[in-house]
Amino acid sequence: MTPTQLALFVMGWMLMVGSPGPASLGVMGTAMRSGRPHAMLFASGILTGSLFWSTVAILGMGAVMQTHVWMFTVMRYLGAAYLLFLAFKSLRSAMKKDVEIKADIADGSFGKVYLKGLLIHLTNPKAVLAWGSVFALTLPPAAPMSDLFRLQAILMGASMSVMVAYALLFSSAAAIRVYERARRWFELTFAALFGAASLKILTVSP
Repeated sequence: MTPTQLALFVMGWMLMVGSPGPASLGVMGTAMRSGRPHAMLFASGILTGSLFWSTVAILGMGAVMQTHVWMFTVMRYLGAAYLLFLAFKSLRSAMKKDVEIKADIADGSFGKVYLKGLLIHLTNPKAVLAWGSVFALTLPPAAPMSDLFRLQAILMGASMSVMVAYALLFSSAAAIRVYERARRWFELTFAALFGAASLKILTVSP
């Protein structure tokens, strides 16, 4: 993967992380209702969960690469199906005229807030599918484990930047108003990008 391709891929990953879901909406809601410190801790819990699932995916993908290459192809198509699901979800949300940001709000002690963020991600089975799909889509079956861990570090850094940005921005009333006005355009953009990525996976050979 060239540096340009990697940069484009990381941008796509950041869009996926930032698209509306339990994690991103939870950070938004916590920032709005409980403030930045709680939102940052909540985001830290989510990122810890993401680190766990990505490591599980790496160890699993390493075993797949060494024994059953055909399963690598299956993971690619599961990834395409997941992206289609995200595209449909974003498109359906964009069709709604007025949508209030609804999410679990993390409040209470800092330890409790962190734990809630961690549990939200650990109990999300789609997280490991997302990570496994990413590794299958971007790296060849013969890629060494070091490449998997390198990609993990890059994407974890990208995820952190998105979560921290949400925690900082959505504690501001002005940012919330901007998001609510532009929400449908964001959703349509997500739908188009997820759909295009899925189509590319389905039409281009590995």
